[in-house]
Amino acid sequence: MRVFVDTSAFYALADRSDRLHRSAVRAYEKLVEQARLLTTDHVLLECWFLISHRLGREAALKFWDALFSGIVELIPVGSADLRTTRQIMAAFPDQGFSLVDATSFAVMERLGVTRAFTFDDRFRVYRFGKGRERSFEVIP
Repeated sequence: MRVFVDTSAFYALADRSDRLHRSAVRAYEKLVEQARLLTTDHVLLECWFLISHRLGREAALKFWDALFSGIVELIPVGSADLRTTRQIMAAFPDQGFSLVDATSFAVMERLGVTRAFTFDDRFRVYRFGKGRERSFEVIP
């Protein structure tokens, strides 16, 4: 099983004072044993800025080191993903998906990944597949 890890999950794991920290830790402990975790380079950048700004440079470096320790596979966003991202933005003009959200959706679709470890409700809103009838399974 492959599971995409979003910024919101990484941040909740990194910030012990975050209201979602315990839930994130419980979910992560289960997932790390059962799933192949992956994320994108765009999520890496977003997390770096968020963690660095809120928790400091040392916390951001700790996140970086954990990410590159092999716990998560880092997937680069390619130009085809960016074209799909633009189509996603056009198809959902009322949702306000961020660039990172939409690139995450594009990469997940490309790889056939349907599960996401996230606390971001936009992963519940987005629809894909023929007729946009499918939705992601959100963990927790």
